[in-house]
Amino acid sequence: MNAFEKISLPGVKKIIVVASGKGGVGKSTISSNLAVALARQGLKVALTDADIYGPSVPRMFGIEHLKPEVRTEDGKEVMTPVEKFGVKIMSIGFFIERNQGLIWRGPMAANAITQLFENTLWGDIDYMIVDFPPGTGDIQLTTVQKLDLHGVILVTTPQEIAMNDARKAASMFTNHELNVPLLGIVENMSWFTPLQHPDEKYFIFGQGGAAMLASELKTSLLGQIPLVAEVGEAAEKGLPVYNLHDQSVSNAFEKVVEKLI
Repeated sequence: MNAFEKISLPGVKKIIVVASGKGGVGKSTISSNLAVALARQGLKVALTDADIYGPSVPRMFGIEHLKPEVRTEDGKEVMTPVEKFGVKIMSIGFFIERNQGLIWRGPMAANAITQLFENTLWGDIDYMIVDFPPGTGDIQLTTVQKLDLHGVILVTTPQEIAMNDARKAASMFTNHELNVPLLGIVENMSWFTPLQHPDEKYFIFGQGGAAMLASELKTSLLGQIPLVAEVGEAAEKGLPVYNLHDQSVSNAFEKVVEKLI
């Protein structure tokens, strides 16, 4: 298989990658809750954790202890994804110990991610969300080259340093050789609202940055996700934002999904 030979995923209709230029912007939180939000619309959804070195999706769904079923079909090992909240999930995190770090060079990591897509029995899927690692390395390039992508969603926070990294990520996807459509930008941690003062907004990391970036990149601002402490606490417990008392975050994800579909 050469670098640009496409992987066939027969039952998968649309593949959307969620990317950022840097870590710490909440990309896996966005990917996980976006997948759940799509599933809540009655769609068939898959989520692939493409972060080989730091997989966090199993933790976010509270399924770290589970292992996908592996069997042999036609002389090839195939895997059945783990399913929770209506989402079919696959991650390298299922196959390594929680405290084990992977020390792989780029080609090994790229080969692993290829197998994760190709050797999984996905079935019929309306939307596959791919949670990318931060940056623009081998895993991202391999995935972009080998999958027929519907498009990419960029995640950023309002700070200028995060948006600079988002610009770098965007330049990779819009490169004429790759030419992946930018579906839009999701701004995470947009503002903080104290529980006792629901009408107040504090723009801790700045304001309006993602809207300007979307205009600059000629794409849409899909949504702004407020900074709510409960989101991190829910993720630690393996719960989506729909389990929160604060409905502002789940409402924000509903709006993102409306624009996306």
